[in-house]
Amino acid sequence: MELFLKGERCYTDKCAIKRRNYPPGQHGQGRSKVTDYGVQLREKQKVRRIYGVLEKQFRSSFEKADRMKGVTGENLLFLLERRLDNIVYRLGFASSRTEARQLIRHGHFTLNGRKINIPSIQGKVGDVVELRQKSLKVASIIESLEGVVRRGIPQWLELEKDAFKGVIKSLPVREDITMPIQEQLIVELYSK
Repeated sequence: MELFLKGERCYTDKCAIKRRNYPPGQHGQGRSKVTDYGVQLREKQKVRRIYGVLEKQFRSSFEKADRMKGVTGENLLFLLERRLDNIVYRLGFASSRTEARQLIRHGHFTLNGRKINIPSIQGKVGDVVELRQKSLKVASIIESLEGVVRRGIPQWLELEKDAFKGVIKSLPVREDITMPIQEQLIVELYSK
């Protein structure tokens, strides 16, 4: 499945999934039966890869989602969506989540006026993510903002392109997450 991890390359014909849609190696095209556990594990790994989090971070996010009121699977997706690196990616300042993570680690953004370098911080309603004055000339950010039309910005975010800032208008809802994720499989995996 195409996860759009490589930024703009995933929209071209150079995408590996479009060229070869099977695992590498001599036995990559063989058939194999997948167990229920295998399906659940594959779904969890897919979501981990999409959002670029490590196993320990993912597990703690799941435990936090499990303690929250509501549906655990949807709470997990909402927690992952509200991470600062994902917000920067969704606003269009970066072409991939890994690039957004690196830009945050290098101190290119402020959150509510304060310089921030922790990509895992949870955004809240009303938070303002802004590009710092020193970073206005970074070429990759400007290129990514030009390509934001193709991806689109979710309803829960608002981008002021001229001011290089974005605002979290509301919390995300399940319809805003467009990736084909079956969060119930992840809940089943962790509840064993």
